[in-house]
Amino acid sequence: MPKGGKDKEFVREIADPAVDFSQWYVDVVQKAELIDYAPVRGCIVFRPYGYNLWERTQAALDQRFKATGHQNAYFPLLIPESFLLREQQHVAGFTPEVLWVTMGGDEILQERLAIRPTSEAIIGPMYSRWVQSYRDLPILINQWCSVVRWEKATRPFLRTAEFLWQEGHTAHATAEEAQEESLRMLEVYRDFYENEMAIWVVPGQKTDSEKFPGALRTYSVEALMGDGRALQAATSHNLGQNFAQAYEIRYLDQAGQLQDAWTTSWGLSWRALGALIMVHGDARGLVLPPKMAPIQVVIVPIGQGADGEAVRTRARQLKEQLGEVARVHLDDRDEYTPGWKFNAWELRGVPLRLEIGPRDLREHQCVLVRRDTGDKLSSSQEGLDVQVRALLGEIQDNLLRRSRRRVEESTTEVHSLAEIEAVTSARQGFAAGGWCGDAACEEHVRQETGATIRNIPFQQQPVDRCAACGGEAKHYVLWARAY
Repeated sequence: MPKGGKDKEFVREIADPAVDFSQWYVDVVQKAELIDYAPVRGCIVFRPYGYNLWERTQAALDQRFKATGHQNAYFPLLIPESFLLREQQHVAGFTPEVLWVTMGGDEILQERLAIRPTSEAIIGPMYSRWVQSYRDLPILINQWCSVVRWEKATRPFLRTAEFLWQEGHTAHATAEEAQEESLRMLEVYRDFYENEMAIWVVPGQKTDSEKFPGALRTYSVEALMGDGRALQAATSHNLGQNFAQAYEIRYLDQAGQLQDAWTTSWGLSWRALGALIMVHGDARGLVLPPKMAPIQVVIVPIGQGADGEAVRTRARQLKEQLGEVARVHLDDRDEYTPGWKFNAWELRGVPLRLEIGPRDLREHQCVLVRRDTGDKLSSSQEGLDVQVRALLGEIQDNLLRRSRRRVEESTTEVHSLAEIEAVTSARQGFAAGGWCGDAACEEHVRQETGATIRNIPFQQQPVDRCAACGGEAKHYVLWARAY
């Protein structure tokens, strides 16, 4: 706020997450200047601060993809209807959300073109051209792109008509290779969430009713948001030979026999940023893990007149010094008060704030304020770069510990439908218990409680009876209401 006015408390402009988590989320993504609403229904504009988060997501994942042998490519946005119709289960799963192009200029198209809801239907036909022999396999390709799904109810990052994502598509000579690929990429996502976003996730297999249309098996990593609802954070699909048969991806094996390939697909969208906001955010706005933060340290000089100029000079020197170990921003704007700046950068989730005033200058020190805990630490300016690097590491680790603790404390053992209802209706987190494996039982729970089986965790716990129907349990599962 300009000097001379009363500092405006930013937190009064965002809803209390304990009272209205949904409104808090919408307030934060706008007031932290991550996005703005576009004039097209269900679409958003990515503002620079928000897009920087996506760029960091891309960079971290891209490095991991390439380390596992994958290459980036790009495929067309428009898919002929006849291509989409080749895999019927796939089409049935996406038809309600497909946006169609029917005219080119002033001409009616002879064949409708789908704006991709996902790319199996355009990538499959291309792979069928490229694969002739076992020597052409495996194909390990990823693309970064946008897709369109005409959602009825939208929310920034979580569910929008157009969204950014990456989608990996691979083809293999054997079922074993495809299965290994599916699990390898799920592990890439788990590693990314925990080590970059500081979000604890639960990896596991989706039930048949929740798997990707046309897939043999679908795996997911599930995260728990601050309001107790779950979020499917990423998925990896073993497509078996369904898409290879539909799109004629065939090869001659070493014995000269014609075989159908085995394919996979896997993806993560910008809903990961929704998870980042909802897992770590608090009543004052964003709380960003240092590895993801566009700005890791903000320096706020305090002082006026001759003292103020001396402070700003030292602040510029500290920025130069810390630039070797962190992404640093110096906020030396005269037209805003320090209090206004504190609120502004807290709202934007900057992990560490450095305050320096005339007294600090005389004593050759400064004050460091952690966004995750609010702790204020007095620090000597000597060796400041070492302390800042250490503090950023501590903040990153603390946020992951906090996320893991929330998941563990918000996972409740259940033994009956009533207990599933009690946990999930109150959005207390995961309701964990036995499941008989019957899709009808699974659907009954969804109808009665609104909760779905998020996945069948890889780390199974001993269970005897199905918590929903009382029958013999085949799996330990997690129920929750989800975004």
